Amino acid sequence: MNKKFKGVGIGAGYFSPFQYEAWQRIPEVEITALCNRDLEKAKPYMEKYGIASHYTDYREMIEAEKPDFVDIITPPETHLEMTKFAADHGIDVICQKPLAPSFEESQKIVEVAKNAGIRFMVHENWRFQPWHREIKKLIQNEEIGQIHFMNWRKRMGDGWGANAYIPRQPYFRDYPRLIVYENGIHFIDTFRFLGGEISRVFAHLKKLNPVIAGEDFALVNFEFAESDKLAIWDANRYNEPNYENPRLTFGEFQIDGLKGSIRLYSNGKITIQKLGKPETEHPYEMQPINFSGDCVYTTQRHFIDCLLKGEEFETNGNEYLKSLAVQEAVYKSAETGMPEKIN
Repeated sequence: MNKKFKGVGIGAGYFSPFQYEAWQRIPEVEITALCNRDLEKAKPYMEKYGIASHYTDYREMIEAEKPDFVDIITPPETHLEMTKFAADHGIDVICQKPLAPSFEESQKIVEVAKNAGIRFMVHENWRFQPWHREIKKLIQNEEIGQIHFMNWRKRMGDGWGANAYIPRQPYFRDYPRLIVYENGIHFIDTFRFLGGEISRVFAHLKKLNPVIAGEDFALVNFEFAESDKLAIWDANRYNEPNYENPRLTFGEFQIDGLKGSIRLYSNGKITIQKLGKPETEHPYEMQPINFSGDCVYTTQRHFIDCLLKGEEFETNGNEYLKSLAVQEAVYKSAETGMPEKIN
């Protein structure tokens, strides 16, 4: 008989339904309670996803429910105190990103979990998107030979005008750091997943929309530690894309190797073009459900599989700090106008 993990969730914001829905499809998991200050906001999720109990205080919920793990789906400034409380009670944690408002606070979260001996994973779902898992296999199989360049272009079109971000995530308007801190960290982690450790960055950041606090434009050059390969992230949330769903792949991606190129299109299509040959579509399994190719389910499935097998999470605390160190270097490079090495 498979072990059944008892979980609880903290949060009922914009992204939380994706996570509660995905937990519902994992047979080894039962989410027994949800914590949110507003019962009326939580009720629809409880009814839809079969969550029995509601609490307004996460401490009370953890003490009463005695779960195996807690899913933290709250703003970054709450993550340290919530992780510490769970850790003090010996409860494993999967925590949303951004991990914390600062790199130093992120380090504290990782240290708290380590000192308590609990399992801790960051809910970083970009690398678990099906196209990136497939592209990783193609790279490992040397379908296009040695990789020398990756280019990712992103346009969202949700950040222009006086109404920017209000319909979905209005708190974005007040973030002092925005496009790199909130979204760019996904791409940094995925570049690490596909290309290895990043050794140096050179970044240009700016704000296009005057009604927001943080930057909404980024042009970042990445250098990798183990080879001479390079990558570029060309992103802004101001200008609009010309494809139907900007929130599926979040852009268009090309990987160049010495034998050809791999391309990811905005609809999830992957193609391979060998040198001297026509571009051909590469078939693979992809479900356009839940969020961005069902990557939330795959991320949470990974969390449970690692708990069951005693294996390490791909995005454990120490690994994720490596991505956050790159993020910090991006901001420092943009501030100084100089390339920045990753310590």
